[in-house]
Amino acid sequence: MSSTVIPWGDPKAINRFASKLIVDIQKDGYFDKRFVGTGTNNIIEEKTELNADSGDTISFDLVAHLRGEPIFGDDRVEGTEEALKFFTDKVEIDQVRKAVSAGGKMSRKRTAHDLRKTASDNLKRFWGKFRDEMHFITLAGGRGQNEGFTMREGWQGFANNPLLPPDAKHVLFGGDAVSKATLDESDKMSRNMIERASVYASMMQAVDPELTNMVPLTIEGQDHFVLIMSKFDSHNLRQEVGAGGWADLQKAAITAEGKANKMFKGGLGMIDSVILHDHQNVVRWNDAGAGGNVSMSRSLFCGRQAAALAHGTTKGNRMIWKELLKDYENEPSVSGGFIYGEKKCRFNGYDFGVLALDCAAKNPNAPA
Repeated sequence: MSSTVIPWGDPKAINRFASKLIVDIQKDGYFDKRFVGTGTNNIIEEKTELNADSGDTISFDLVAHLRGEPIFGDDRVEGTEEALKFFTDKVEIDQVRKAVSAGGKMSRKRTAHDLRKTASDNLKRFWGKFRDEMHFITLAGGRGQNEGFTMREGWQGFANNPLLPPDAKHVLFGGDAVSKATLDESDKMSRNMIERASVYASMMQAVDPELTNMVPLTIEGQDHFVLIMSKFDSHNLRQEVGAGGWADLQKAAITAEGKANKMFKGGLGMIDSVILHDHQNVVRWNDAGAGGNVSMSRSLFCGRQAAALAHGTTKGNRMIWKELLKDYENEPSVSGGFIYGEKKCRFNGYDFGVLALDCAAKNPNAPA
């Protein structure tokens, strides 16, 4: 029995495939399925204000902690009110699209069903890769020199959301290095580096009242930070702690409260309540050190609201799916994309939810 074929360009198919595509991208994306969500208890907070309303900018506020002394006894409290201090940031959105063609010969051999599925599968892989890369680039504040990224070296962001390199108070360096220029190949990722970062994030405001403490993520009532390092960094960490030490890190994660939470999924282990992850898209450079020849990674030590992400909608869908028949209806093609923007959160001139851990990170398989 033949199946019903919805003609190319039919609105019913367009709506269905647009809706399905964004679900598949978010479900399969490394970052999207673990660290992105609505509400403040996420590394990347998804802002939804533009889903139903027109506009291209969302502004959002952070209220700074109260710092003045309280009033004791019968001393008058009237006239001592402390003003709430707000810091405002914003994220803007723009259209991002990618077109694919089924080709003239293919259109004569396949039904519209097959062509749409083929286009959807390819666009899902493309946009999933793109979004993961954008999350890492946004939080790192630079494109780096990673091989195989979708965007070219030197790319500076889009939708008027500039890439923001870490400010001087939100970057730590491996080993005894104090800058990118002083990194050498011994300044690798280590247990001490992770513990230093945990202490630093927790003591920011206590040491420097100008800063706002990083806020940890709450998982089953427990506070956690998340560290996402490069594959080269996790290799160096394994070598440093040894097999027994690595087993202890894994055990700490396996026995933790909230181990079933999405932020633990795919994790390597845990040090000092810091959930450890690694990923190939952590941003890297190869021009660190005094001679500009040391390979370096920028691991991301994250708490809440490290970045904000916003979507717009078109005809009720987050994804754009447009079908055309070109070349006198011989060549089916699809344009797929979305309207969105992403920006690292920065308040009072400082990064809010992420520390950059810059460490020497040489490829262990590179020639000596």
